Amino acid sequence: MKKDKTKTSIENNVIKYKIVVDAFGGDNAPLEIIEGAILAVQKHEDLQVILCGDEKKIKDILNGREERVEIVHASEVISNCDQPTEAIRHKKDSSLVKAFDILKERDDVIGLVSAGSTGAVLAGAIMKIGRIKGISRPALGPILPTKKDSDVIIIDSGANIDCKPINLLHFAVMGSAYYSIIYNKPNPRVALLSNGAEESKGNELVKEAFPLLKQAPINFIGNREGNDFMSGDVDVMVTDGFPGNALLKGTEGAVKAVVSILKGSIKKGFISKIGAILMRRVFKDIKNRVDVQGKHAGSPLLGCKKLVVKNHGVCKRKNISASIDQTILLYNEKLNEKIEKAVNEVSAKLKDIEVSTLEKAEK
Repeated sequence: MKKDKTKTSIENNVIKYKIVVDAFGGDNAPLEIIEGAILAVQKHEDLQVILCGDEKKIKDILNGREERVEIVHASEVISNCDQPTEAIRHKKDSSLVKAFDILKERDDVIGLVSAGSTGAVLAGAIMKIGRIKGISRPALGPILPTKKDSDVIIIDSGANIDCKPINLLHFAVMGSAYYSIIYNKPNPRVALLSNGAEESKGNELVKEAFPLLKQAPINFIGNREGNDFMSGDVDVMVTDGFPGNALLKGTEGAVKAVVSILKGSIKKGFISKIGAILMRRVFKDIKNRVDVQGKHAGSPLLGCKKLVVKNHGVCKRKNISASIDQTILLYNEKLNEKIEKAVNEVSAKLKDIEVSTLEKAEK
């Protein structure tokens, strides 16, 4: 009897990475989430994904494509309308809570990917997984393009609304470690978002955080204004969640508005339409450059004991697949170990700062 070489090859595959996916989190769940997970499985022969959600619906979408896919049934879904902490506590059979339970309880699972409620993902990460030793608060660090064909991270972009100076210090350290891994760039340039470049500018939070970042073992380049963060001269922009989220959403809205205005202008005349046809390749390149949601993976919740990647609610399959790629990369590059090491270095450096400054930062 002829041996099935394909089957033998599959059986000989060693599962190196297991990642749990909240299959019912996000505006396009479960279809786009599941298809994204399948794309990742097809790309990585040593990957197994664990899909959490309604088992029947998941199997209907998989339609027999269950190789290296584990299904964990969950009868509930946490929505954006749910109060995050209460939802994590009481919706115990939800796809997100089940995913967090798996991440917490199974040592062989390296990370979690979800496009669900940001608040619920943050609450679940803190309540179920916990923080890296020395980190005051986890933070989100989404990526945006710059005009110099590079990218910039905004940290924090909405996970922490009311921050203390020590939080911004930890955001800077985590953002620097994350950027250096993603872009293979040692000592990325870290700036503090303010209303002026001078050290004396900013609100009380910025003024108190400045000397902490200045003493930290990072490449701190000082204060920068909102119009500087996409200049290409900054790699990591540090701020608290309220202005960070406003900066992120405002930028996304401005890009959409410019694209809409451009399309409207092109349609107004015959000559402009001909010009648009001739410029089609250029417009496509521009679209690919500014299409943040389409190009990038999700944002890791930096500072958690295990890897948690949060996708935009409207993400599609390619974003989910990219987030799984990202989780594998961050795991292999030991992001959490590097963050913990950097925080320990920060603690040592802070001993050289006046005691009154440190005490004031932690109040």
